[in-house]
Amino acid sequence: MGKNSISLGSRVIDSESKPYIIAEIGVNHEGSLDQAKELIILAKEGGADAAKFQSYKADTLASKQSPAYWDTTKEPTKSQHELFQKYDQFEPEDYSVLANFCNDIKIDYLSTPFDDNAIEFLNPLVPFFKIASADITNIPFLRRIADKEKPVVLSTGASSIDEINLAIKTLTDSGCKDIALLHCILNYPTSFKNAHLQMIKSLVNTFPNHIIGYSDHTLPDDAMTSLVTAYLLGAKVIEKHFTHDKSLKGNDHYHAMDKNDLKRFVELIDKIHISLGDKIKKMPIKTEEISRLNARRSIVLKNSLSAGQNLQEKDLTYKRPGTGISPIHWDQIIGKKIKIDLEKDSILKWDHLV
Repeated sequence: MGKNSISLGSRVIDSESKPYIIAEIGVNHEGSLDQAKELIILAKEGGADAAKFQSYKADTLASKQSPAYWDTTKEPTKSQHELFQKYDQFEPEDYSVLANFCNDIKIDYLSTPFDDNAIEFLNPLVPFFKIASADITNIPFLRRIADKEKPVVLSTGASSIDEINLAIKTLTDSGCKDIALLHCILNYPTSFKNAHLQMIKSLVNTFPNHIIGYSDHTLPDDAMTSLVTAYLLGAKVIEKHFTHDKSLKGNDHYHAMDKNDLKRFVELIDKIHISLGDKIKKMPIKTEEISRLNARRSIVLKNSLSAGQNLQEKDLTYKRPGTGISPIHWDQIIGKKIKIDLEKDSILKWDHLV
């Protein structure tokens, strides 16, 4: 793609685009294909561009000694292996069924791979690869994904600029041409004070040839504050966990958005995108022409004057409309002679002057 643009599924995203919205279903299907399909439908109805899952097996993802890194008051499981084993029932054929279902209802299908086998079976199913923050330093894994020569969306949670640069170089050197970077904080959930959304601006400035986005783990509020703010700071890809029921315990339900949150966000973005417009340089727009003419002031006579008299400041004032000489020329017209008799309250025109 061209500089600062990327092809993501059904859309080309650039610096002027509305955000590409990923509803991160993850494993909130809890092993049920029917629930996974229902979540896809809800994501479509909410206005997401893509429904995304996670493809992993606990045995290839985490050792049995891997401790939790999430809030255990929300998800009490203290072993990564134990948690992941609860939700790793889907097989390659199940992901294929979900990809076909997404295709049928016209929403992009995605799933984040977490091992080499998942990269292989997802490759024919996904339009691009989403890589989780935790794999940003996984060099052989990055190379294997880049070898597929598809666009990549890379989350950057808990990473340094040097690590991001290394990941970009690894992907690029191995065949990946188009990379989007998502700001992310690797806390589940992320408090508002830890969201550090201004890091989005840092990524925009540091990586001007890449589309920048945001993967969010804050608790959704009615205003969808984090997501809207991220968009205003330059995020052109927005990813957030998605559920059918935010009150469900554990896993990723507690910090996810539901269909109503998603719809609100999409409606807000539509309004904001329209409001931002396509003019970057300050200038009058076409619909302001009548206002420039009628709401601005002209130089107007305070007193009646005869032909041949010189204009003095005591004889002048400024009134609407702006159809005569603008007061911007006030100093220029003082002392000028008038050609004809003019009555009090006359709007002064250039052809009145010698």
